[in-house]
Amino acid sequence: MMRGQSAEPTRASAPAVDERRLYGKMMRRILPFLFVCYVVSYLDRVNVGFAALTMNAHIGLTATSFGIGAGLFFLGYFIAEIPSNLIMMRVGARLWIARIMITWGMVSAATAFVTGPIQFGIARFLLGLGEAGFVPGVFLYLSLWFPSAVRARATALFLLGIPVANIIGSPISGALVQLEGLGLAGWQWLLILEAVPAIVLGVVCLFVLTDRPEKATWLSAAEREVLVARLAAEKAEIEKKHPLTLAQALRNPRVLLLAAINFCAIIGSLGIGLWLPQIIKQLGLATSAVGFVTAIPYLCGAVAMVVWGRLSDRGSDRTVYPAISLFVGAAALVASALTPTPLLTIAALCVAVMGINSFVATFWAVPSGFLTGRAAAGGIAMIVSVGNLGGFAGPYLIGLVRDLSGGFTAPLLAVGGILLLGAMLMLAFGRQVRRDGLLAAVPA
Repeated sequence: MMRGQSAEPTRASAPAVDERRLYGKMMRRILPFLFVCYVVSYLDRVNVGFAALTMNAHIGLTATSFGIGAGLFFLGYFIAEIPSNLIMMRVGARLWIARIMITWGMVSAATAFVTGPIQFGIARFLLGLGEAGFVPGVFLYLSLWFPSAVRARATALFLLGIPVANIIGSPISGALVQLEGLGLAGWQWLLILEAVPAIVLGVVCLFVLTDRPEKATWLSAAEREVLVARLAAEKAEIEKKHPLTLAQALRNPRVLLLAAINFCAIIGSLGIGLWLPQIIKQLGLATSAVGFVTAIPYLCGAVAMVVWGRLSDRGSDRTVYPAISLFVGAAALVASALTPTPLLTIAALCVAVMGINSFVATFWAVPSGFLTGRAAAGGIAMIVSVGNLGGFAGPYLIGLVRDLSGGFTAPLLAVGGILLLGAMLMLAFGRQVRRDGLLAAVPA
């Protein structure tokens, strides 16, 4: 609390600094590298959806066994998420994010050599353990650098890695999966070649990231002073209203409700993300065209993510925007299941991805409104890790229902219903914080 009390005098005595220019400078320095890392991370997470176009028959995977194996990534992620974030708080983002990236790159490349369902599941589980902590670690890192007024924008720019990874990666993955050579199938080349950038970026991370604003030699002394004072004042205000310890954060009803909402959203995001190439191929497209068509929904999603993130920064109630996003995603998935032509199905899938990606862009500004320090490290990791169980449930649910029903209509309807549940829970969260007088705790 003393830090927060001393922040304002320090800031008052500091030389005048244009904070808008300061935040722009920070975004240009920090976000491009983290953005590229997330593009690579997301590619390594979901490229198995393209590998499945030929891998499933090659190593004997049914739709259900593929869904289980692909989803085991998120079980490993869930187990290691919270410990990873707590370790990062101790050793610093630079070392820990570098370790994460090098580990996941090595495991992702090794996945190319699995020979059956059991090995595939083990490899995906180990990949989840290796990559665990990257996303919540970056969310925590951004909360240590960006004040609440610009945090949603910074988060949205980082999370643009999701649609951009699919826009860039879908055509590339669609081409790589058709390669053959040196005794390796195309799906093996896909997994190997897309793993290499993670290892390279892990090494680069050691030289690019700065752990905290106090150590940022690329900021002037005046800029560091103003930024540190601003962040300290916000931290003190949050701790005054919400003095949560780590243990309290992990069982806090608001944290648990946000975790449940994220669980529903990720069932939609990663369930659809991992199956989208196969959904599109079932519309009658050639394998060579699947990659390009798969990129279209994510191009739409990228635009929606930026626009919705900016609108959220201007709004007074952060909880409304993610709720609307999930309603849109739910309605569009239901429409995609019921449309009579491939063109309308693809159009509906574009709207669904716009809704899901817009949720991601706005949701993560909410928990930092009442969590700081170790409570933020554990609470954010809890929300991410429970949410990532949806990354296991979504692919498995779609695979199981597809095997039972023989198509994608029933799976899309089921996932649409789950997104609708998430939207209703988000509205309930908003009512709760307004009722308890906590709306001001959500950055506006």
